[in-house]
Amino acid sequence: MTQLMQSGQQPDHLALPSVREASESFRPLVLDPATSADAAVLAGLRESAGVREVHDRIEDQVEELLRCRAPHDPFGSRSRSRAIAEAVNGRPETYGRWVWYPWSGRLVHVLPEAEFRLVRTDRNRDKVTREQQHTLLRRRVGVIGLSVGSSAALACAMEGVGGAFRLADFDQLGLSNLNRLRAGVHELGVEKSVLCARRMYELDPYLDIEVFRGGITEDTIGDFFRGSAGGDGLDLLVEECDTPWVKVAAREHARRRRIPVLMETNDRGLLDIERFDIDPDRPLFHGRTGDVRADDVRSLDRDEAIRFLLTIVDPERLSPAMTDALTRVGRSLSSWPQLASGVMLGAALITDTARRILLGEPLPSGRHSIDLHTLVAAGTAQHAHREANR
Repeated sequence: MTQLMQSGQQPDHLALPSVREASESFRPLVLDPATSADAAVLAGLRESAGVREVHDRIEDQVEELLRCRAPHDPFGSRSRSRAIAEAVNGRPETYGRWVWYPWSGRLVHVLPEAEFRLVRTDRNRDKVTREQQHTLLRRRVGVIGLSVGSSAALACAMEGVGGAFRLADFDQLGLSNLNRLRAGVHELGVEKSVLCARRMYELDPYLDIEVFRGGITEDTIGDFFRGSAGGDGLDLLVEECDTPWVKVAAREHARRRRIPVLMETNDRGLLDIERFDIDPDRPLFHGRTGDVRADDVRSLDRDEAIRFLLTIVDPERLSPAMTDALTRVGRSLSSWPQLASGVMLGAALITDTARRILLGEPLPSGRHSIDLHTLVAAGTAQHAHREANR
């Protein structure tokens, strides 16, 4: 059973979190009503102020389960109501799990884990087979940087690419982030790592998510890669931060541990794949930065950091708007521009590539660009092309 807080009490002695604790929480409480201890906690929750909404559509979920298992005859020649009643042994209230989300006060009735996963990913078939889905759910994905990275983490969770995640970001949600982050004005000031974990748990309460709320530092980077208290290591890293030291140090750790790294630059759909898992001697950033080490970029000033980032992405491959913007950051621009459409395209690229790598496809290291301005050409360019080929 998932504990409410990392240092939470035993279920049969559950104390409701304070308003502040609930506002900072990111992990739901999953209760099995068929056990006496969890049933007691559930009864106490229902009578408390901690539950502001109860959502129970378990019979609809069971119907979907029956249809997924036998699309040709979901009810086995029985009535819908009889088939559902038999599936839950006549006791829908004790079937499945109840999930309490402290930050919203919602209490939600869901299928047991295996059945929940079967139904939630059923429409993936057969682009992702059930066997492949089971393989993916055994993988652990790390995401550093949760502006662009939050969309990638959400897309991975939605598609079932990974059953365990580590999320790292030190920043809080600001109003200017709402042009590209899936959040609301009522969440301004909440840590990005917490927001991302909440969205992922609302998609799938059975995920295993660790949050590094202070981001990646020298003190935390080891635990991020190997897991605290001797936990499991990462199978894949998504790196989407803009701090030079973190970018380099993360790759040093990934290369040492033979972990593949993905980075999407959010400009012209620029995707980098670094397969340190199959090429542990590969230079960082495809060799574009030479033999740079994390210590070499620890104390860069703003202009030096921008030059370093430009070296990584190659200025010649940037869009004219981004190239111009980078010279004006901190002067006439508060930061470099990012659009929701670009972030979502990046999430799709990361998720598709991560799935293929984790399933063992022979996908090599390299740099790829999915430039929508080129693929979906402007009307004048199309007209000129047609005229030239008459």
